[in-house]
Amino acid sequence: MSEITLKTDPPAVAGSQDDVCGTMCVDEARVRAVAGRMPTETAITRVTDIFKILADPTRARIVFALSQAELCVCDLASLVGISISAVSHQLRLLRSLGLVKFRKAGRLAYYTLSDEHVEELLGDALVHVEHLHIEA
Repeated sequence: MSEITLKTDPPAVAGSQDDVCGTMCVDEARVRAVAGRMPTETAITRVTDIFKILADPTRARIVFALSQAELCVCDLASLVGISISAVSHQLRLLRSLGLVKFRKAGRLAYYTLSDEHVEELLGDALVHVEHLHIEA
């Protein structure tokens, strides 16, 4: 392990100092290995955009509902308790990031998740939240 130790302490942080290193030490080999696996800035920005979109409770409920079944806009409006117009707006945002897709059947628009990764993303978050609740 390549280690660099500086004689100065890390900058002061508000609150407890128990959660910071007591000395400056960089494992250069480990940092290089992780740096080589870091996603591009574009990919990171896209991921944060997805999390921002899913951070809205209405959109998260829509995604959950679509993880259970293909639903039309009217079904979704009834499920989440908002107007058809509001659901359509939320679905446009979800579509813009490729999280949902739709098909037309006559005058109805049916929505589904774009792929299993969207369902897994929300599912993993729900499992995490349930795990935290059980542990608390």
